[in-house]
Amino acid sequence: MKSKQNIYKFTKILLASSALLLIGSCQRDISELQPAKNPTNGDIFIDGFSPDLIYAAFGGSVPTAFQVDKSVTYNNSAASMSFAVPDFNDPNGSYAGGAFFTSTPRDLSDYTTLSFWIKATQPANIDVLGFGTDLGANKYQVSVNGLPVNTNWQKVYIPIPDAAKLTAERGMFYVSEGPENGRGYTFWIDDLKFENLGTIGSAQASIFKGQDKVTNSFTGVTNKVDDIATIFNLPNGVNETVNVSPSYFTFNSSAPAVATVSEAGIITTAGTGTAKITANLGKNLAKGSLTITSAGEFLSAPTPTQNASNVISIFSDKYTNVPVDYYNGYYAPYQTTQSADFAVNNDHVLNYTSFNFVGIQYSKPTIDATSMATFHMDIYLPQALKAGANFTIQLIDWGADGVYGGTDDSSASKTFTAPTLTGQKWVSFDIPFSALGGLRSKSHLGQIILSGTNIDNFYADNIFLYK
Repeated sequence: MKSKQNIYKFTKILLASSALLLIGSCQRDISELQPAKNPTNGDIFIDGFSPDLIYAAFGGSVPTAFQVDKSVTYNNSAASMSFAVPDFNDPNGSYAGGAFFTSTPRDLSDYTTLSFWIKATQPANIDVLGFGTDLGANKYQVSVNGLPVNTNWQKVYIPIPDAAKLTAERGMFYVSEGPENGRGYTFWIDDLKFENLGTIGSAQASIFKGQDKVTNSFTGVTNKVDDIATIFNLPNGVNETVNVSPSYFTFNSSAPAVATVSEAGIITTAGTGTAKITANLGKNLAKGSLTITSAGEFLSAPTPTQNASNVISIFSDKYTNVPVDYYNGYYAPYQTTQSADFAVNNDHVLNYTSFNFVGIQYSKPTIDATSMATFHMDIYLPQALKAGANFTIQLIDWGADGVYGGTDDSSASKTFTAPTLTGQKWVSFDIPFSALGGLRSKSHLGQIILSGTNIDNFYADNIFLYK
């Protein structure tokens, strides 16, 4: 979330100067005292700010984008919330956005949804609206993206995934919206509050896109429970996808000695064996899982010995890397390769799964390798080498214009098979440029394409050129 820029308090602080009455004749056993409960007020903006509500504009937004409007309101209410989205390149800020939060936590555990009415001066899609942002830990964030609005008032619901978690919540509402097609506009929100509705359907929760994934790991490797989603059936009949913080879920490991998972959804491989990671939202099991098979201690790739002054590094912890656009281009629709990169003891490793081919690109700027003699790369196949497996490294030079797809592009490749290519150990490839005859130039190198057959998964490290 973008950091706050300016904080505007719209509440008036009333300092009560009434006398403090002390009654000394009455004593009470301190063990009988109950913890004070947080206020349960669900109102946020009903004709004005609710008690103790504070507004903070996000950094980079127009600080004055939010205003209280008494002329455009829903159902002739006394006031609404107005947000003026700026035009593109507005010197005052690039978007309208901020958080509404309280200094005193509220108990929202008896509510089921945030609701409000919204309209705009034109059809638009609001980038993000939600609650749980308090400019602190933001532990229980919930949001919707791309909410469609138009010139008519319409009611919006953002369901609470598990209200039992919200006994001390400060983040009441937040919003962020940029220009539509480069132009600004205004939208209004009114009657903003938490409600208890019996017409909100139970959440259909999922992790890892609802898929049962499998991965290999090593002791010390951390992963994250990702692609978390919840779908609610709303009172208007719409099935709405809601983004939720991992903290709403209870994560489970079938074998904590092999892998643990934190409240924030961080998975840590702890030992050798197999563990299955699942999650619950309340009492309901979320769809999807991750089965981790750990081989134990990770064997790092060989440490390069080349002097840094003789190296142009693309990916290595030993050297300073050149700017890289990406290590996985995700070339649709033909590429199946996914990335699950990891680090063990600050040793960063590229991890390619479901491999068929993948592109690494460095175009800003391209690499001038005229003084370099050799391309180097280390790979590790975690499984035994399959029959017929091969691995191809292709280097592409974009020619004098330095642009992909020009008439002066050239490339050359080298394919490796057994016995050079092997499984379950690091293999180092050193390819002299003199062996890449199809590469007419190496002064504007822009891409590496890795492809293979019968290789499902591999790790890569120490990708560099050297003299």
